[in-house]
Amino acid sequence: MASLGDTIVFHATVCTRLTLDDGPSDDPTPYLTEMIPMKLLHTMLRVGNLQHSISFYCDVLGMRLLRQKDYPDGRFTLAFLGYADETECTALELTHNWDTESYEMGTGFGHLAIQVPDVYQACEDISAKGGEVVRPAGPMKHGSTVLAFVKDPDGYMIELLGPKSND
Repeated sequence: MASLGDTIVFHATVCTRLTLDDGPSDDPTPYLTEMIPMKLLHTMLRVGNLQHSISFYCDVLGMRLLRQKDYPDGRFTLAFLGYADETECTALELTHNWDTESYEMGTGFGHLAIQVPDVYQACEDISAKGGEVVRPAGPMKHGSTVLAFVKDPDGYMIELLGPKSND
């Protein structure tokens, strides 16, 4: 079982139809499958105030700024944050378009999820640092998994989950 900080490499199955011609085939079985090593590199969020967002993710959620670069010709900045180096762990990319102060929250994005040692303690710590806990720690409806939700400065939801159990 992987632990926090372990590198996890995912494999995607690529299926290629084997046919004798370009016409349709009624036989669903003739596929060639090939495993291609993949790794989730980062998730990107657009933010209105880059420094405020970096402060939240670093000071409140304990990430560190891994790298940051301005693109003056494009009028944007990219900042990559994470709990470990990008070679070891998936990063969070914050994109700040200099001429945009805020974004409308869409309906397609759900949340980021972060594993913490103790969800109840994490909520206390986040509240003490000025973070907004929007769903206090407790068991999920219709289950036993303890979770909580916090909101970042741009309104993105972050789910806090404890270590996986076998129940």
